[in-house]
Amino acid sequence: MNLNKESIIQTLKQYRRVLYVSRRPDREEFLNVAKITGIGIIIVGIIGFIISFGAQVAKLAGYGL
Repeated sequence: MNLNKESIIQTLKQYRRVLYVSRRPDREEFLNVAKITGIGIIIVGIIGFIISFGAQVAKLAGYGL
């Protein structure tokens, strides 16, 4: 990676452009993103619980994971 003055300035210009183009989400969009994120977290938690529960059942059954 080349860290000269020109590349840093160019990168900062790109960051500035992204911030200029971006906008704050409205309430409906924010709530939709929050719901989807919450559902994703719940799904990952359920999968982790199932794996943990299965490992405990297998350990009790003598399979010794």
